[in-house]
Amino acid sequence: MSRDLRSAIAAALVMAVAMGFGRFAFTGLYPVMVREGVISVSDGSLAASANYLGYLLGALVAARLSAARAHGWVLAGLAATVLGLAALAVAGTPWLVIAVRGVAGAFSALGMIAASLWLLQHRGHAQGAPVLYAGVGFGVALSAELLALGEWARLGPFGLWWLLAGAAMVLSLASLPWLHASPVEPVAAPARPGAPVPLVAWRLIGLYGLAGLGYIVTATYLPLLIEGALGTANPVHAWTVFGLGAAPSCLLWHRLHERLGTRRALALNLTVQGVGVLLPALGQAPLVYLASALMVGATFMGTVTIALPAARLVAGSSRLNMMAVMTAAYGVGQIAGPLLAGWLYARSHSFALSLVLAASALWLAALLAEPLRSFSEPTGAPVDER
Repeated sequence: MSRDLRSAIAAALVMAVAMGFGRFAFTGLYPVMVREGVISVSDGSLAASANYLGYLLGALVAARLSAARAHGWVLAGLAATVLGLAALAVAGTPWLVIAVRGVAGAFSALGMIAASLWLLQHRGHAQGAPVLYAGVGFGVALSAELLALGEWARLGPFGLWWLLAGAAMVLSLASLPWLHASPVEPVAAPARPGAPVPLVAWRLIGLYGLAGLGYIVTATYLPLLIEGALGTANPVHAWTVFGLGAAPSCLLWHRLHERLGTRRALALNLTVQGVGVLLPALGQAPLVYLASALMVGATFMGTVTIALPAARLVAGSSRLNMMAVMTAAYGVGQIAGPLLAGWLYARSHSFALSLVLAASALWLAALLAEPLRSFSEPTGAPVDER
């Protein structure tokens, strides 16, 4: 196995822990916690928003993170995620759950940005992005199936959190032998402090924030939406479909990005994602829910796979830490999504309007992508910064 592939797999395992387990496993456990009376639907919305607020704060802290320091923050993100999952196993009140989810969100952002910097810059393996971001989908699918297994074994919500904490520790330990601290090649010099921020950077930041708002309603409430629609099947299996759609999609969207360029690939990705988000508002048949899970799962990490490497290229001529600023914008969108959905649900007892608004945000983001010139046009066209 090549050095680059070992590094990419190690970074993917970090993503699986920090994002798949630390960030998104809550979605699979949300219906169980509501059913067992640990939290209410509104408590869960607050916990989700606290997590996304933490994610935003973590991204802001990461704005000062250099590639040379990424390795240490990767290790901190792994340790904090395992401890956060274990803390939820003993958090007996809604406010403790909300507080832990807030801290976990901060370390999810730090872990994601640190793993990206470590692989793409510190280890000099920019082509490893599809494997890196596929780790999120792998973590989502694995955590969902562990939850299904735990429910079959009649573990309560606190036992399920212990199960996830144990699995996250195993994955973290598996990544350590390949998480080398030494750089493969010198870290690129930072951008000049006075370099202007091109308009293309602001367009990327804006559409990425809308993408965060657009996918998050599905990513927060999908198993809750589906509960009862799949008959005797555990609704968490739909979350597995979401993760299984995400894992291979990173390579697919990476190839489409190379073939179509940034502008067209982003517009296509966000348009399809919006359709997937909207589907449960149009019908409640099991196949509709599963199609939504597959379509959103197969596109939301594709957005990351296209946009963050593009941000890395923009960052070369900008004074902004684009990866951190875009992650912060994504975090703002993710905070707004659950708060809006929770507020609308309290008044209508339905997520339909929230899904319509989320899909609209994704389609607006697709429109914002249209004026962009590509960072990877097949013809080699330069970036349009008008």
